Amino acid sequence: MRELMLVALGGAVGSVARVVTTGAVYRILPATYPWGTTAVNLAGSFAFGLVVGWGMTRDGLSPEARALLLSGLLGGFTTFSAFSFETVELMATGYYTRAMVNVVLQVALGTAALWVGITFTRP
Repeated sequence: MRELMLVALGGAVGSVARVVTTGAVYRILPATYPWGTTAVNLAGSFAFGLVVGWGMTRDGLSPEARALLLSGLLGGFTTFSAFSFETVELMATGYYTRAMVNVVLQVALGTAALWVGITFTRP
């Protein structure tokens, strides 16, 4: 029960952070491409890598830390379902190239961001 409460707490904070971050990005960049979701997914991947890498350089993460930070906070912050919806929406409106760029950019750079996050925590 304690871990579920930590997931809920982290998820609430992560969800609010996602909305704030996405809004900030869309005030800077045009809404012709899902830049907000991309920024959130890349930042979330990087942060996930930092947390996992930090845990790897120590004795691992406690179940409570995993619940709060990975499942909760970063699970609430990252937006894979929004990414999927926006990709389908781009295709439905005829923007196939933008849709494919969206997939490649977020998957490739998200994976790279996670790896960089882990690398930053190595001694």
